[in-house]
Amino acid sequence: MNITGTIDRPLTHDPKKQAPMKPSTSEPAGSATPDFTTTGANASRQNRTREMHLMPEALARAHMHERLHEAEQERQAMRLLVARRMQRRAERASMRARRALAMAVMQ
Repeated sequence: MNITGTIDRPLTHDPKKQAPMKPSTSEPAGSATPDFTTTGANASRQNRTREMHLMPEALARAHMHERLHEAEQERQAMRLLVARRMQRRAERASMRARRALAMAVMQ
């Protein structure tokens, strides 16, 4: 069964593979705008299509970059918190040692 495509459901979506339009008999000859080459338009359309296909990938890459940056900042904040906690612990141990030394000297 050989079914030709319609405007709503073309046989193919590739404009190069579609049949060329035939002039209708109801329009007077020469009333339409003259044909022109659309190689630049096709190239830009293909490029735009490629860019649009790659857009989710670029968005995901940017999202992951932002998440990695946030995780690195969180790790850095956690390291600072741990360092401050260890510093306070060391200061308390130093004070205990001084106190013990002072007590030993006094007796």
